[in-house]
Amino acid sequence: MDNVVLVVDDDRDIRDSVVELLVEHGYHAVGAANGREALAALDTAETLPSLILLDLMMPVMDGLEFRAEQLKNAAWARIPVVVISAYGNVDAQARELAVDHMRKPIGMRSLIDKVRRYCPGP
Repeated sequence: MDNVVLVVDDDRDIRDSVVELLVEHGYHAVGAANGREALAALDTAETLPSLILLDLMMPVMDGLEFRAEQLKNAAWARIPVVVISAYGNVDAQARELAVDHMRKPIGMRSLIDKVRRYCPGP
């Protein structure tokens, strides 16, 4: 399956809404509440995701820490990351961390367009 998206966000409502939206558009989406859960999901995945949607501000392990750990594994490092954050300077941070970014609150249409850009569609 090459249309798997890992959604990493500590806000359950946002995470669940994004996962549900992606599923409605034919993607297989998996949610994680923080960076540590996301690393565990990558470690146990039968099929690695084609894309990671990553929040930056999270408890336990934030997006910056997750990204540093992700890059230590060659297979995981190849997975493109789109940062989704409410940070005012998300543009600058995303240039160093990810292939793209979105500022919260996110529009569902623009989210699907962004996912289609980086993840083979169903």
